[in-house]
Amino acid sequence: MKGIKHVIECHCVLPQYRQTNNVIYHKFVVFSIIDNSDTVILKHAQCDNCGVIHRVFDICKSEIIAGRDELKTLGSIDDIKLTLPDDVILVLNSYNVDLATYENVKFILDNKLWGSNIILTRDVIEDETVGKALIFESFDKFKIESFIIEASLQNA
Repeated sequence: MKGIKHVIECHCVLPQYRQTNNVIYHKFVVFSIIDNSDTVILKHAQCDNCGVIHRVFDICKSEIIAGRDELKTLGSIDDIKLTLPDDVILVLNSYNVDLATYENVKFILDNKLWGSNIILTRDVIEDETVGKALIFESFDKFKIESFIIEASLQNA
């Protein structure tokens, strides 16, 4: 099994784009698990703008569940925090990460994917992408490392 963060598109529009000629729909990040047969495990996700529930069935693909804007069975950040080490929670809170990142961290820890990393922050400065990553060495051993990726490496 493997996990991946990806973007799905909702049918809602952010307020700043409502007056534009070309409609720009809101997109948000979700975390999905891919089983050993390379099939995305079905899940539900809630749009962080309008609250509508999506049925996520493939990478970057979802369908809106009509008439549902609440689903009590959806996982939350608070649910996931119960399963994580306190130090990891402090780091994730300090970087104000989203639900998809919490789900990704839980997946790494549950599956003992040591050496995996989570991007905590990222900025583009001229021709470089700079940021910080949380790298997992074991369940209770991790570190934060800064990184720089030059544009020539990004396009390779």
